[in-house]
This record gives sequence, structure tokens and C-alpha cells, in this order.
Amino acid sequence: MPDVSAIVVNWNTRDLLADCLNTLIHNTQDPDLEIMVVDNASSDGSVEMLRRAFPQVRLLLNEANVGFARANNQGMAASHGRYLLLLNSDAFLQPGALPALVSLAEARPQAGIVGAQLLNLDGSFQASHTAFPTLWREFLILSGLGRALFGRWYPSHGPEEARGPQRVDYVEGACVLVRREAFEAVGGLDEDYFMYAEEVDWCYAMRAKGWQVWYQPAARVVHLGSGSSRRRSTQRETDLYRSRITFFRKHYGGWAATLLKLQICGFAALKIALHGLLRQISRGRYGREVPSLGYLLKTL
Repeated sequence: MPDVSAIVVNWNTRDLLADCLNTLIHNTQDPDLEIMVVDNASSDGSVEMLRRAFPQVRLLLNEANVGFARANNQGMAASHGRYLLLLNSDAFLQPGALPALVSLAEARPQAGIVGAQLLNLDGSFQASHTAFPTLWREFLILSGLGRALFGRWYPSHGPEEARGPQRVDYVEGACVLVRREAFEAVGGLDEDYFMYAEEVDWCYAMRAKGWQVWYQPAARVVHLGSGSSRRRSTQRETDLYRSRITFFRKHYGGWAATLLKLQICGFAALKIALHGLLRQISRGRYGREVPSLGYLLKTL
């Protein structure tokens, strides 16, 4: 049984995936590391690249894009490691990151999930560990007041490297180490989430079952972000909102989900007006595309 099974879900991120796997192999140098890629029906030559350049990687092929949660569950169910490393295809482990995650898990037997410190490409800190969402926190995020009042990382806490490893509510899902016993006791990611918020839900479920969630700042991972969804920004925003509402409905009840939906649609109306005005004044140089209010009301 290998100590760690690394699971990477891929959908049309061939070049990023190659970089991710090269970094993983080079920076771990563990001959017993089990590496698995679950491909969600990519059409960009990802599978051909894997078979040619990474014959040691176990490949699971889906005939359609089944989503992030389901694909990771497939990989975890087929894996053999004592620990499961869920790694995004646009996340690159830095030297020492995996040993830092494993050593913390070994030292804390109740740690069901251990998350890494995520970094931007320039080495600056990226959101890594956060308190569970509430209606008030969502208001601060949607309004932009959170960052104005609490700093640019809000709702995430900052790097906090000096504090060392610490117990947290949830960690970001770009790179997480999961104890197999915790996975078997709690189950996998909730497949009602197609994309986004599934790691929030999973950490919530882990804690409800008595497992702990830890943040390990010594495990540094460069994460580009949105590797498979950059060309669908408005759909990505809608998916994020939908997943957030799913979380609220599941854990806080229908009334909380309805209030969150009202918040989202209210702020969406303001953003549509603001960005539309900016595009008009600047002749398209400023302002971004925002999901239409009608689309949000129909799909959320």
C-alpha cells in the first residue's frame, strides 16, 4: 500500500496538467507515489499526452464531464494510498510540500483533511483557509466591504506562517491531503456540487463527524486558479453562486438559501448597472461581463 495516492481531475487542461504532473514527480521523488488522473472527456489531446509522456500514471476515463466532485470520488474509490492527495491540474507542489502535509497528518491522528498554503504565480499569498460561510460573511463578500474592512484576502485568513499549523473551518480544495479512514467514515465529496464549494461542504461534514481540518503553511503550492474555466467567466460566476446556495440549503435550511439568493440577485443588479455604465463610458475598455439577472433568477 503506497503512503499517498495523488488524484488529479482534468478537463481540457493538457499543458497545465503536464506541468502539474512534472512538478509533482520532480518535487516529491517518491517512487511509491501512486498518481491517478481522472479525465472528464477532454477534447484537447490530454489523454494522448498522458499515454505518451506519463505511462506510470493510472488513467480513468469518463465519457462526459461528470464534474469535479464525482471525478474525485471515482479516483479516491480506485486508489490504494493511506493518504489521498487531491490536486488541481493548475496547482504545482513546491519542494517539501507533500512531506509537510503528511508529517502533520501523522502527528495529528484526528486530522481528516490537511490543506496547503496556496500561492499565486508571483509567490504572493492566495486564499487558503477560511471560516464557514454565513449570511453576514456573504454580504461582506458580495458588497466588497469585506476586503475594504478586513484586508485583500477576505474572506480567507492571511498566510499566518508564524502561527504554524492550525485547526481551521475549511481549506481550499486546490491541494488537500485526506486521511483514508476519514474518507471511508464520512464519504466522498457531495456530487450535488458540480463545481465550487464542495470542499467547504466536505470540511463541514468532516468536522460534524469528529474529524479535524488543519492548515499547514509549510506546504507551499503555486495555484493558477480557474485552469479549466477561464473561458467561461460568467458561467463560472453562476456556478459559484449556485454551489453557495446549495451549501446554505443543505446545512442552514431553505430560508437561509432564499435570503442568500436575494442577496446575490440584488448585488447582481447593481453590478450589471455599474459595469454596463463603465463599458459605455470607456467604450469597452473597462467593466466586465456579469451574468444577467434573468439568467440568475432562472438558474439559482
